[in-house]
Amino acid sequence: MGEAVQEWRVGDRVMGVTKFGGYVSHININHRYVVALPDSWSFEEGAGFLVQGLTAYYALTELGDLQQGMTVLIHSAAGGVGILANRICKKYGAYTIGTVGQPGKVDFLRQHEGYDAVILRDNDFYVKLKEALGERELRLIMECIGGKVLAEGWKAMAPMGRMVVYGNASFSSHSNRPNYPRLIWKYLWRPEIDPLRLPTENKSLMGFNLIYLYEQTDMMHRLLRELQVSDLQPQHIGHVYEFNQMHEAIRLFQRGQSVGKVVVKV
Repeated sequence: MGEAVQEWRVGDRVMGVTKFGGYVSHININHRYVVALPDSWSFEEGAGFLVQGLTAYYALTELGDLQQGMTVLIHSAAGGVGILANRICKKYGAYTIGTVGQPGKVDFLRQHEGYDAVILRDNDFYVKLKEALGERELRLIMECIGGKVLAEGWKAMAPMGRMVVYGNASFSSHSNRPNYPRLIWKYLWRPEIDPLRLPTENKSLMGFNLIYLYEQTDMMHRLLRELQVSDLQPQHIGHVYEFNQMHEAIRLFQRGQSVGKVVVKV
């Protein structure tokens, strides 16, 4: 403990957030980036909460202007951000539509996470989305896929809708050897949204990176306080690896086979 630190004592159960350098056994962190770990939570649950919780909460409430009863589309719905995003939305009575890329994740979401509708992303994604919406207006999209899925979500989104982009999974590699020709092809044919058409369409496209929020310490603490008041359940920890299994943990996440949060423990 630093000499000027007053709020913490050696032995306190805490969880923290760091910009980079988290794959280590020890870390030197500023006291303002540490918060108390709830008594009933495990260290694994604490490790899997802050980054995903802040990402979901900031995207939904600050950028997405989440309102009571809103219809929200959440991609990568079985991931760490997607699960917490759904739980936050349910605090607002929102109608949530989750999407996943693998069939095995559909039942998990329906049985354990209370999504109102779950869609398996495939070539019929747009048709499935319109069916899930029915007469509802899609007003908010948590977008982290990119490519064709982004374009079809934008098309389905109602006027006054907001799309918040925080990732582009379709441009990532699922192996240690990226298929560069395929990635280049995807990049060249990526959807383009014309700013000149935005006033006519009356839609908003926003993007953010949590690194920015890390630099805004006061805002981060305000969001954390609001998160604590919302009394969310701890993160779903789907996979726990030992520190010497780091590469296995990363490969699981890389292949898109993870459900909930992947945690590595010392």
